[in-house]
Amino acid sequence: MRKQVAEFFDWSWFLPETFKTYEWDNPILLNLLWMIPLLILLRKGIKFLKNPVLELSLPKRVARGNPWTYLRLVPTGFFFLALLGIVIALARPQRSNERVEQFTEGIDILLVLDISESMDLQDFRPNRLEAAKSTAVDFINGRFGDRIGMVIFAGEAYSLAPLTNDYELLTALIADISFDMIEPKGTAIGSAIAAGTNRLKDSETPSKVMILLSDGESNAGNVDPLFAAQLASAFNIKIYTIAVGKDGMVPYGTDFFGRPQMVESYLDETTLREIARIGNGEFYRAADGNTLQQIFDRIDVLEKAEIQENRYKETADYYRIYLFWAMLFFLIWLALKSTFFNNFLLD
Repeated sequence: MRKQVAEFFDWSWFLPETFKTYEWDNPILLNLLWMIPLLILLRKGIKFLKNPVLELSLPKRVARGNPWTYLRLVPTGFFFLALLGIVIALARPQRSNERVEQFTEGIDILLVLDISESMDLQDFRPNRLEAAKSTAVDFINGRFGDRIGMVIFAGEAYSLAPLTNDYELLTALIADISFDMIEPKGTAIGSAIAAGTNRLKDSETPSKVMILLSDGESNAGNVDPLFAAQLASAFNIKIYTIAVGKDGMVPYGTDFFGRPQMVESYLDETTLREIARIGNGEFYRAADGNTLQQIFDRIDVLEKAEIQENRYKETADYYRIYLFWAMLFFLIWLALKSTFFNNFLLD
């Protein structure tokens, strides 16, 4: 209680810095402040026209030379301070604290990454796998509110991470991906899609997306890639496929003299295109790291969840403080106007 009373008597309410922090509910009423000086001039004009016989109950000699005669202006000053407080109170000074809450239903996204030996080819820098990992991390860090999981595959598929919002954990797991994580050699695309479908099939999220990234031909596993794509489609899973790398001769390591060695690379683009068609997604071909980044950026745009906002605005009114001061100044004026300071009507 004492603290509240002390706040009312704090002179900082009248500092220019304080007024700069306010929002005004009725700012047009602040124009009344210009009328206060006009009222002063009008009062003085009426006084001059009336030409009162006696202005102050003091001897004429004292009235001419004594500075104490200016005390007759004190009641008038309090009256106009009261007017000032009333105008400020009518303009409703306020401070607002706006709070924004963002939420989204999110999307369930499963990254399916090929880590077969061919991903070690160096038409990407430093190789296909590292370029894909780096781009995947950038993609993950650009998402908001989505659950993301990870499946890796070579000769068989392995679920590396379940659907999660823990992006920090997910990026750490991606950083540790290496070629020796799966022993069987080959490229089991069908098994990878099946493993991804198993992760996504029980999701209640309206939008489920699988992003399959591979650089080879499906030559391992016991699940046909197209059958696996049909199974995913039956669970309303959209599949984007990305073919990584170039066909033909690509660099891989160096020879005894430090010259780059060239090996032949073959990519089954037809199967990846058909998987994307069955999965109601899109097929992309990435020939270098920049193209791969652009592809992930495009998918990022296509699969953005709608973000909704709730805004909460807490407004605090401060007109009571200025109304309090206005009443206080008015009462002081009433107390002084009929005292020896002078009568307000005759000063």
